[in-house]
Amino acid sequence: MTTIESPTAVGSGNAATNKFKGARFTADTSPERLSAIATEALAGLSALIHKYAVTYPEYRVLKQWLIDVGEGGEWPLLLDVFVEHEIEEVNSRNFQGTKGSIEGPYYVPGAPELPAQCTLPMRDEDRAHTALILRGQVTDLDGTGLGGAVIELWHADDEGYYSQFAPHLPEWNLRGTIVTDAEGRYEITTIEPAPYQIPTDGPTGQFIESAGWHPWRPAHLHLRVTSPDKQPIITQLYFAGGDWIDDDVASATKPELLLDPQLDDTGRKVVTYDFALDPAAD
Repeated sequence: MTTIESPTAVGSGNAATNKFKGARFTADTSPERLSAIATEALAGLSALIHKYAVTYPEYRVLKQWLIDVGEGGEWPLLLDVFVEHEIEEVNSRNFQGTKGSIEGPYYVPGAPELPAQCTLPMRDEDRAHTALILRGQVTDLDGTGLGGAVIELWHADDEGYYSQFAPHLPEWNLRGTIVTDAEGRYEITTIEPAPYQIPTDGPTGQFIESAGWHPWRPAHLHLRVTSPDKQPIITQLYFAGGDWIDDDVASATKPELLLDPQLDDTGRKVVTYDFALDPAAD
């Protein structure tokens, strides 16, 4: 195994934060809805303060920690680990298609476009590992194949590092934008990623350690699946029997998202996973 210097929390955090800079997101939220959400959020916080009789020293620690999270660029990490799974669950409850999961902080648009049958960009040392073949079909809810659907796939390497968030990796390592064939089928060659700890040398890691929690995420593949006039799917696929499947720090695993690759005659790990897309929401 190659020994490399681990990316720091501040380095990964700033890289994730920089993906948001300059992107001015908007939401069609009325003042009345904003007021209602903010009022209840503050009321919930007030209830906790009274319930646990929070002290001034604890309050000052909280303020300092919030400042540290911002200065370390860790807001995307913190929110994606501890909040996003609740947002995803609420927003997906009216859809019938493939289950979604969190996007996480490591998505980067613009990965190289690849044909329906392809191999993700990877280093020679990645190719030395057992190949993982992920194949399947993208369809609508009636099972009709969606030709030209787009699958964006990204994942960590066998040591748990993501390209563009770890300086020793090539820019698009283990990232690709795959276009399905006329029947919506795809076959992607990659490698199986490793479980990894979220960065622990910054304020998010300090919080986890202080609470007596663990920082581990199970091995997973990230995917965004899109097709015209269909509801996009953002999800993660996990590996049955893997470490941390039942104790994910990000609470993002679901039984429907487990893969069980099998060795074929050539010694490759092969698994099939189909995606069914809902009609686009109004």
